[in-house]
Amino acid sequence: MEFNILDAENKKLGSIKVSEAVFGSEVKEHFLHQVVVMQLANKRRGTACTKIRHEVRGGGKKPWKQKGTGRARAGSTRSPLWRGGGVVFGPKPRDYSFKVPKKICKAALISALSLKAKNNDIVLLDSLELKSPKTKEIARLLHNLNITDSALFLTEQGNRNLELAARNLPNTHVISLAGLNVYSLLYSSKLILTQEIIPKIEDRFQK
Repeated sequence: MEFNILDAENKKLGSIKVSEAVFGSEVKEHFLHQVVVMQLANKRRGTACTKIRHEVRGGGKKPWKQKGTGRARAGSTRSPLWRGGGVVFGPKPRDYSFKVPKKICKAALISALSLKAKNNDIVLLDSLELKSPKTKEIARLLHNLNITDSALFLTEQGNRNLELAARNLPNTHVISLAGLNVYSLLYSSKLILTQEIIPKIEDRFQK
């Protein structure tokens, strides 16, 4: 399998061979689903909290006597049946996170990369260096590459100029190789990276 190497003007400079095991593997959709559900669940804060009957302040006095009024029996104004009362089976703080086996996470990442390669959604550039953090430079680059949907820039390490230049563009994100994840790959229409990162990606998944 080969990827074309492009410059900032969308001109082909050459090509590079990539590993079939990483970019040409079988797409296992059930693994993708498991990992995406895990990532979204782990992002949930789980801080929603309601008060049950005994946690609501007040309501200690019986509203009216037990018999003789013609009304239904009531022992507290904080009953769930009353306005301002407690909540029955309401949410309480909880942890939604769970873990997926490492082998499944690895297989899901390979599947996501293979899916991108299969759909021709990987753009390989010769360089991603910016002299200054200007958004118009990234906008011009995306325009030259004919990218109108969401884009994900993958860098070897932190690229501060690229991060500052891209953060003002909607649906444009920058992550480092260490933060590569399934959700970000599937969320973005195009994956933009440089040829220097390809061997590092292959080394990461072929260990």
